[in-house]
Amino acid sequence: MNQPQRYIAHFDLDSFFVSVEVIKNPALQHRPVLVGGSSERGVVAACSYAARKFGIHSAMPVKRALQLCPHAIVLPGSYKDYSRFSNRVTDIIARAAPAFQKASIDEVYIDLTGMDAFFNPLQWTIDLRQQIMDATGLPISFGLATTKLIAKIATDKAKPNGYLFVQPGKEKDFLVSLSVQKIPGVGKHTLPVLQHMGIYTIQDILQFTPHHLEQKLGKWGQTLYLIATGRYDIPLETGHEAKSISTEQTFAANTTDRAFLAQKIVQMTEKVAYELRQDGLFTACIAVKIRYADFTTNSKQITIPLTFCDDELIPVAQQLLQQLHQPNLPVRLLGVRLSALSKHGQAPDLFHQTNTKANLYKAIDAVKNKYGVYALQKGGSLKR
Repeated sequence: MNQPQRYIAHFDLDSFFVSVEVIKNPALQHRPVLVGGSSERGVVAACSYAARKFGIHSAMPVKRALQLCPHAIVLPGSYKDYSRFSNRVTDIIARAAPAFQKASIDEVYIDLTGMDAFFNPLQWTIDLRQQIMDATGLPISFGLATTKLIAKIATDKAKPNGYLFVQPGKEKDFLVSLSVQKIPGVGKHTLPVLQHMGIYTIQDILQFTPHHLEQKLGKWGQTLYLIATGRYDIPLETGHEAKSISTEQTFAANTTDRAFLAQKIVQMTEKVAYELRQDGLFTACIAVKIRYADFTTNSKQITIPLTFCDDELIPVAQQLLQQLHQPNLPVRLLGVRLSALSKHGQAPDLFHQTNTKANLYKAIDAVKNKYGVYALQKGGSLKR
């Protein structure tokens, strides 16, 4: 029997954090908006298309962004609001799609393989996109193709707020003229190597054999060759959960103040634990990261019993900070990350009413949800 034609849709919420901020405050529409912190030493997490016209992009230091666009509006961002809008989009997709993978807070892959026997896959995807926009007010782009990778690249070309269909059999034609930088994973380390080989477009990759590419780039070389032919494919990870929840802060001034760092580690751990509970998750791994003034970065993680509780996570984070911190070196950045996430905790289930600690955190989160994430804080997170 013939295999059904494979169709993969990739949905990407355009400038997601900024789009949510615009819904909350329509006066921000068409303004140069940066999300990522109020400090000039912060990093841009997202920016509006109006800001991008000045050369601003994500991961750029806020200080540099403000040099390019002094009148830009800088917002600290709200994970709670972003999570709420993301979950609304996911719920709409989950009700309609036969199989999907939530790749990140603003990206979803949908497997439509076999649906062409009953529906037009392109029209079905257009209709779903419109349903999401009508229900949430968020702009969203999609790419539709026969593989996840090509669908993602198509989405990138469709932005902002558009869509692109790469028809079966046209994959190679679509890819060949594109820059190699359009391939996810080709970044600042791989790009110079490829350019030194004379590879600037995806077409140029096909001038080399898979063996030669592997000699230069390792196994990644063979993958690049498959990508250039349009034949590289990986399955959807249905039921996929977020891999980690993290927060980090670049300080307004480098510091050697151990008490200040201890205060921040409590504050950050409390924040990610709150986000963990908002997503209905437990963590089994916590990591702390330190970046010093010379940009030397160290991190350390440890496996722990499944939990979502501040009082269990904070002592571990403090211990990791103590092990990592070199007292005489000025610290530029501090971060906390929770990983090994799961929807299932230890028995008895901490989300059930029978657990006293769960009820306590439920009450704490109710206050935070109503009055803001900093309405209740651990004493150790406050300035002395």
